[in-house]
Amino acid sequence: MNLIIRLFVTAIVAYLLTKILPGVHFEGFSSAIIFAIVLGVLNIFVKPILSLFGLPLTILTLGFFALVINAGIILIADYFIDSMVVDGFWWAFIFSILLSIVTSLANSMFSDGD
Repeated sequence: MNLIIRLFVTAIVAYLLTKILPGVHFEGFSSAIIFAIVLGVLNIFVKPILSLFGLPLTILTLGFFALVINAGIILIADYFIDSMVVDGFWWAFIFSILLSIVTSLANSMFSDGD
């Protein structure tokens, strides 16, 4: 049940962020739900590989390259989802930072203290 709540929170936050950021677009809320699912799968399978290969750059840049990896994950999700459009790397970068911050805050509000 916790996974479903987290996916739904991510979908809501992503959908609301597209209303604020002009460089990221969804066709509808169903696209945001699909995005949350694809993002979860990419975070499980692709992000660890990218993080491993990017570890030297992440250490060298004191963690900044991890933000670049997050933006790359957003762009990969954009590639797989036809009903989502990201206008470029910098929009993906800004979207990934805001999505991480707001989703973390929202998930902490809905967590049951486990």
